[in-house]
Amino acid sequence: MIKVIGVRFRKAGKIYFFDPVDFKIEINEYVIVETARGIEYGKVVLGERHVEDSQVVQPLKPVLRVATEEDKKTEKRNREKEIEAFDICLSKIKEHKLDMKLIDSEFTFDNNKVLFYFTADKRIDFRDLVKDLASIFKTRIELRQIGVRDETKILGGIGICGRSLCCNTFLYDFAPVSIKMAKEQNLSLNPTKISGVCGRLMCCLKNEEEAYEELNNKLPDIGNEVLVIEEKLKGEVLSVSVLKQNVKVIVVLENDEKEVREYHVDELRFKKKRKKEKLAIDDELKNLELLEKKEGKSLLDEE
Repeated sequence: MIKVIGVRFRKAGKIYFFDPVDFKIEINEYVIVETARGIEYGKVVLGERHVEDSQVVQPLKPVLRVATEEDKKTEKRNREKEIEAFDICLSKIKEHKLDMKLIDSEFTFDNNKVLFYFTADKRIDFRDLVKDLASIFKTRIELRQIGVRDETKILGGIGICGRSLCCNTFLYDFAPVSIKMAKEQNLSLNPTKISGVCGRLMCCLKNEEEAYEELNNKLPDIGNEVLVIEEKLKGEVLSVSVLKQNVKVIVVLENDEKEVREYHVDELRFKKKRKKEKLAIDDELKNLELLEKKEGKSLLDEE
């Protein structure tokens, strides 16, 4: 077991482990640590704890010091310089007529490097741009191309639920999301209704996937034949309510009349579902895929 603390460098960013050494460090304090990018200023989000050796990327870097008032002032100056750096880089992009969208700029704490994040539809030759920026800032320049999900994570926004985006507030990593999750939850497969601000499938589809899979496995499929145990009536499934576990059934009465009645799944007997193997995508998914290709994007691709 190794004693560590968890440090985060960006809002909703990934948490990294560091050795607290002999410092007494509390949650929400700021520390100065050494990373692969250089000396960095980070916020402690996980207090001292012991974790398995397998959870730590070796070698475990130590905390250099708890941030002082001077360190906090340096960090504040860096944030102000990032605004200026962003404007300068933006003007240089226009000057070089590069087909790229600048998203964010970032100074390392020790000013050893300036990072610029951008998106582009294709590969960009930005060598001349880097030379110009290096002559202005007199330090190392790194231009990093990111995807649309990362762009949205940095910029933030409001989701269709009316709340701040998960990726910008607490979601530190992107989980794989598939169209199967939307089907499992009986959602519309209209891309505009299941896509987030980034244009990809909404991350929140992953949140309830396991619950819906378990509940769906207890229900019959629409069109299946079922037997109402107490009433001893046979019928065909018309619709299901996944969360309530209720089933609407078209039952056949003694006089051969048909009637729609609603039962709880425990009141019915039917053939249990077999584990479905992943076969060919059905017609609805194929139509969706064709639509996405036509629009020049694919919701089925995981980033």
